[in-house]
Amino acid sequence: MSDQRVVRPTPISGFPEWTPQVRAVEQRWLDHIRAGFESFGFASVETPSVENLDVLMAKGETSQEVYTLHRLQADAKDDSDARLGLHFDLTVPFARYVAQHFNELTFPFKRYQTQRVWRGERPQEGRFREFTQCDIDVINVDSVPLHFDAELPRIVHRVLSGLDIPAWTLNVNNRKVLQGFYEGLGVKDPIAVIRAVDKLHKIGDDGVREILEGEGLTAEQIDPCLALARIRGAGVVEEVRALGVVSELLEEGLEELAFVLNDLADLPEGSVVADLSIARGLDYYTGTVYEASFDDDPGYGSICAGGRYENLAGQFIRKRLPGVGISIGLTRIFAKLVAEGRIEAGRVCPTDVMVVVPNAERRADALRTGELLRERGFNTEVFHSTSKVGKQIQYASKKGIPFVWFPPFEEGGEHEVKDMAKGEQGTADPAVWSPAT
Repeated sequence: MSDQRVVRPTPISGFPEWTPQVRAVEQRWLDHIRAGFESFGFASVETPSVENLDVLMAKGETSQEVYTLHRLQADAKDDSDARLGLHFDLTVPFARYVAQHFNELTFPFKRYQTQRVWRGERPQEGRFREFTQCDIDVINVDSVPLHFDAELPRIVHRVLSGLDIPAWTLNVNNRKVLQGFYEGLGVKDPIAVIRAVDKLHKIGDDGVREILEGEGLTAEQIDPCLALARIRGAGVVEEVRALGVVSELLEEGLEELAFVLNDLADLPEGSVVADLSIARGLDYYTGTVYEASFDDDPGYGSICAGGRYENLAGQFIRKRLPGVGISIGLTRIFAKLVAEGRIEAGRVCPTDVMVVVPNAERRADALRTGELLRERGFNTEVFHSTSKVGKQIQYASKKGIPFVWFPPFEEGGEHEVKDMAKGEQGTADPAVWSPAT
């Protein structure tokens, strides 16, 4: 017996993985999402898993979440990996991508990107250290038409409505409303208040009040901030104005928010709702912001989020490149349904037909039969050995392969195929056969 040390396989917390039959469902979801994005004219891009740390840390307070690269047997004289980190979202790499390929792109540039991202945070329900995001963004030179702020929620509504997931609501706000309101109250650091309000659903009014007191806000400033965050649903513009705070930025934000809500008024009632507690913590958001959650489990975390940014690519190129984007948290949604047993697992493997190998002498015939079936569009595998036929059929049964093909066992014999579900077997011609026949 080998004296090699055996490493016990254990799951790594925060890094989910699925069995083949569950992964098959996830792949169908990915295909559905991709088709939905492409139906609105979005093109696919993919960026490296790593970016320079200067890129990753240029916007927002994310330094504690970034995984850096370090080789176990690193050469002390080679520091080429020292400034590389795994991307924590897809928006920042996308901004870098647009700047780098600026002369090759047609604007407005509409892209979708589905990749894994990594965040170094404590794993818990709905939070992972490695997960898949499905992003769509529109970026343009100088300005992005406001109708894109409404188009992105419409796309997400169509995509998620086509998946069998629990009821959800997309909440919409505008950072200009928040910042303009806080400026109208005389708050010195509106961004700090936005970050505090973004925690409202986690720590409640008292928790936010404590943070704002620490920022030096008075009760006369804190109370209106909390009152603003409670406004939700129809008539938000009038309710905000009734609070009596005035600023140009606030009015601009209210007009933009009203435009987005009006443009989406044809969607089913309750699909998109104005919620002025939505802030989004990343600093790069400047206008419309989105955040979706499950109706019956709002504390689970956002399943979709994003917003408008004015010049995220400005650090890379001397062009003003504003954009608006939204991201579907695929892993967060999918993992919840898997844990709750709400995913109807797919097949163990994608094989449509397994070709039996009668014996070593007729293996070449089996291989030719398999190739012919593949050319006709059937996923086909030829059994890997010359085991007894019963064992080959048992293998197909365990893998859930729907059809087993028997090439001629002797010269001049006929092909036969067995429908594993019905238990029926009959002659067939691999050049014309189809399951319907």
